[in-house]
Amino acid sequence: MGNKNIIFITPPYDRIGPGYEYVRYITNNSPSLGLLSLAAIVRQNGYSPSIIECDVFNLSMDEVAQRVIAEKPSYVGITLFTVGVWSASIVAKQIKEALPSTTVIVGGPHISSMGSETMERFLEFDLAIVGEGEQPLALLLDALENGADLDTVPNLIYRKDGKTCRSMASAPQIALDDLPMPAWDLLPKFPEAFQPAIYDFPKGPVASIAASRGCPFHCKFCDTSTFGDKVRRCSPEVVFDMMYHLQKTYNVQHILFVDDLFLANPARTTALCNLILERGLKITWNCAARVDTVKPEILALMKKAGCWQISFGLETGSDELLKKMNKIATVEKSERAMNWTSQAGIRSKGLFILGFPGETRETIRKTKEFIRRVPMSVMNLTKFTPYPGSPIYHDLYGTNIRDDHWELMNGMNFLWTPEEIGDKELNKEYRRILTSFYGRQRIALSCIKLTFHNPEHLKRLVRFGIGYAKAELNKFFAGLGRVLFLKPARSGN
Repeated sequence: MGNKNIIFITPPYDRIGPGYEYVRYITNNSPSLGLLSLAAIVRQNGYSPSIIECDVFNLSMDEVAQRVIAEKPSYVGITLFTVGVWSASIVAKQIKEALPSTTVIVGGPHISSMGSETMERFLEFDLAIVGEGEQPLALLLDALENGADLDTVPNLIYRKDGKTCRSMASAPQIALDDLPMPAWDLLPKFPEAFQPAIYDFPKGPVASIAASRGCPFHCKFCDTSTFGDKVRRCSPEVVFDMMYHLQKTYNVQHILFVDDLFLANPARTTALCNLILERGLKITWNCAARVDTVKPEILALMKKAGCWQISFGLETGSDELLKKMNKIATVEKSERAMNWTSQAGIRSKGLFILGFPGETRETIRKTKEFIRRVPMSVMNLTKFTPYPGSPIYHDLYGTNIRDDHWELMNGMNFLWTPEEIGDKELNKEYRRILTSFYGRQRIALSCIKLTFHNPEHLKRLVRFGIGYAKAELNKFFAGLGRVLFLKPARSGN
């Protein structure tokens, strides 16, 4: 029997296109809450966990593999998003070659949607857990320690006699209040090294919390296979305890709630806001909400309790396209929600998708008009990506099993385009929409104000600017080099 050490890894992956590496200075660098929860569970059960956040610390595949090899753990757990599968497989292969007795366990959204296919393709992954991992992982580690039958471990994909098998047992969904507090103490340089996107918070340090899991809605572009369609929530008391712990232990000044449906239960939100006010917790926070869940009364209470910004999945300015996405919202409801939020004194962040099936020049025009109308503080524009496990993936390809372009599925590449518009035109529109929004005087002044209000914003912006200037100079000199060394064409006689 080996040691009881387990290293959890978020693998390195290209979430930013080549030549645009400087963008990482202003994008989201929050930790993996899933790994923090898994680490807390296994530690509670007598194991010694550690966490390697490759993307946050810009670690290469070789660097992370060498770190693991030096530690010689009995177990390695890797969380897999589709974009990171290939890099994770390379890391796992290096680990297995150096430490053949180390068991590599994978989980995460990609495994929940394409687990069997992934295990058949990548033999360097020993075991895979589908769906929520806390209870199955604890049972799996105990089974491996005691030589028990793996088929008794719920939600497990394993190999037997050369075949990929899935265990017959299934795990009941865990009550979130029963989970230990996330293992924030295992993160190096926490919380300073882990920040949301620039301008998504007024003042740091910042930490993120998942106060609920699951989503009952079935938007066509979403993969809900990990947490399912039943919403489960932490009690307001448990959420408050996490907020209090983060502030008192780590001096956290801002909380980022990552729930898909933070406002789905007004009574829960009201209770949490009242706890914050009654106990005098001075902290600001962000959350996400559907446009049909906000009302002026709850917004006023949220503002009083420290709510600073709400993210809305607006997606498009076209009602026709919203229907194709299977969104219950309408443009009218979206606009009303944004106005109510602004009137409450809360910033709003609009989340949009460009290039969804059915996108036309007319729907893009409507989106541009919608963006100009609403009182939005910041926006994100994602390039449509058909993620495995989402309904649209099956609609487009007629199957749930495709493995091409996994390494490009980061929301920054048009892997599929509508018939009417090619990727070249879509990329131009992508730049135009963002440039037009952030070039507006009101938005620019708001960003400048935040920049000088928080020195951390200014520092990140300076790093971004230097990186951008270097990239542009490299492009210029590369183009100049091609011109200077281009052989002149011979003239005819």
